[in-house]
Amino acid sequence: MKAAIFTLGCKVNQYESQEMTEMLNRNGYLVVDSKEDADVYIINSCTVTAESNRKTRQAVRHFKSKHPDAAVVMTGCVPQAFPDEALGVKEADIILGNKNNSQLIASLNKWFESKKNIINISQHENGEKYEGIIITEFSGHTRAFIKIQDGCNRFCSYCAIPYARGRSRSKPIDDIKTELETLAKNGFKEVVFVGINLSAYGRDIGLSLTDAVIAAENTDGIERIRLGSLEPDHISDEMIDTFASCKKFCPQFHISLQSGCDSVLKRMNRHYNSAEYKALADKLRSSFEDTSITTDIITGFPGETEEEFNTTVEFAKSIRFEKVHVFPYSIREGTKAAKMDGHLQNAVKSQRANTLSSVCEEIRKEAFAENNGKTFSVLFETPKNDWQHGYTRNYTPVKIQTDIDLTGQIKDVIIIDTDNDCCIGKLI
Repeated sequence: MKAAIFTLGCKVNQYESQEMTEMLNRNGYLVVDSKEDADVYIINSCTVTAESNRKTRQAVRHFKSKHPDAAVVMTGCVPQAFPDEALGVKEADIILGNKNNSQLIASLNKWFESKKNIINISQHENGEKYEGIIITEFSGHTRAFIKIQDGCNRFCSYCAIPYARGRSRSKPIDDIKTELETLAKNGFKEVVFVGINLSAYGRDIGLSLTDAVIAAENTDGIERIRLGSLEPDHISDEMIDTFASCKKFCPQFHISLQSGCDSVLKRMNRHYNSAEYKALADKLRSSFEDTSITTDIITGFPGETEEEFNTTVEFAKSIRFEKVHVFPYSIREGTKAAKMDGHLQNAVKSQRANTLSSVCEEIRKEAFAENNGKTFSVLFETPKNDWQHGYTRNYTPVKIQTDIDLTGQIKDVIIIDTDNDCCIGKLI
């Protein structure tokens, strides 16, 4: 039988879709693209925003409408965090919480026998251990994501993820080493460690994120080590010094900001202030050559005044982020922020998001232009329209025009120009 997986959301979801892909393959399924006809369609959902929930519902209904005889599975963060909402999507034949992904095959077998709806949503519990299989590849990618941490203990006032993912827990270091060795043997030169709160890795098992990085540094065949999103108050000077000592470490840091205004950060229940964030950014830029710092920022948080918003804009200018993901605030039921006074109109939240995005895009273009004449090593991906695209160690996007297929190879490139979304280079 054929199965297709449609993934919404973050790199952790992408990793878990790979886990499900390997489970399906081991049980006789052929995993195909979601645009193809299949016997099973799995929607791996995201619940970061209300829009994410809407896209999940839309995807489930789309696949059931187009393939009425197929088994349509909804899993991921939506059913885990909002089970009542998930149960309202009647087009889903099987509903699994992300805690129950390991029961995917058993659920499919049961559905094909009875054709009766299956609902399996177990709640996360305090003290539970990390669960998951060790993957052997990362389908369709030149770099492999490795999930090493799950859950979050922070409870930011706007965020439903702790309810969707449970408390922080870490993958055993021996499992990480095995996964690194397997992926390296299968040709992956770059790995990206990911987690729900990645920088909390190891705190529950007497380790730290540096232990995972050192394991990758010592793995033959791995040439690049990259990190997913980090929390600023978890990054110590000792951690930075260790990263800087690793030759394979890529100096790209995605460090969540959310607001550049201290009063808004306090209402968000973030655990740092703007001065601490700036000190960290300065430390990173002084510790690594060609450091890239990217971030996420929320606009229109409850009670955000025009002055507070302008403070965030000026702060973003002062840090000069290489890229910023800007999100209008989205109400997540069950969070503290949902009950706060001062909710802004959607038009105001969107207008502020557009303003901040424009400012940050100009800074990004200026950063691209500063690379002209510089030489970088680039890991190339699949060619597109006579152009070969790839990324530098600091995750600057680069494209070159060539008829040589460089997929999965690392080559030195000199930057000769820029366009709106990347640098343009040529092979040395």
